[in-house]
Amino acid sequence: MAETNRMSQAEKATISLRGLIMSGEYPAGSRLPEVALSERIGISRTPLRQAMDRLVTEGLLVRAASSGCRVARFDLDDINDAIELRGVIEGMAARLAAERGAEETLMAKAEAVLDAIDVALEPVSALDFTAYVRLNAEFHEMLGQLAGSPVIRREVDRITQLPLASPSSFLSDQLMGPEFAASLIRAQDHHRGILAAIAAREGSRAEALAREHARLAREKFDYLQHADPKLTRRVPGLALVTAE
Repeated sequence: MAETNRMSQAEKATISLRGLIMSGEYPAGSRLPEVALSERIGISRTPLRQAMDRLVTEGLLVRAASSGCRVARFDLDDINDAIELRGVIEGMAARLAAERGAEETLMAKAEAVLDAIDVALEPVSALDFTAYVRLNAEFHEMLGQLAGSPVIRREVDRITQLPLASPSSFLSDQLMGPEFAASLIRAQDHHRGILAAIAAREGSRAEALAREHARLAREKFDYLQHADPKLTRRVPGLALVTAE
């Protein structure tokens, strides 16, 4: 029971600390104040340090020269590389799912998720953005499961934790407009295509579509670099990106 409690506290600290960093609460390059953070999150320093270890692994934090951690800095190439790498990993997951044959129950669940996304997107003029973000993340998580490999599933989970590489990184209702809404429809078309290719056992097509799908995030990233700064400040993680 004590171990379970420690794990839950560490997870709570990880979620809270990740949110503070991604929101720009602590600027890139700044040192994290452990005592103040412990009090702010309402958690002891042991699980806080476990959370910091996790975020070092994710790349959001870097070890300071003496002790403690600093918030990482990212340039444009870092983000584009992370997005591209997600496409590679998810593409491999989709290809293996097609070649090996995904479990029928998982395929049915993935289909149900896509049906729910269709509902969230209809009508586009009044789409349920909150539901879309949740369901989109669920579908991408399922890509790792469909391959039937614990290794692939773990890598899909890991890669989506890289800064701004998550499928939901550039989704913000503050940026909603005709072009942005249209990109969500395109993304759903990709979802459908990936699942159909897996069902048809077309590994190469499933992989190609998954990699193309990841590039939609690069398009959103490019768009955000020229968007109104008042809006982009509300997109988690962009505060950590420098132009250099």
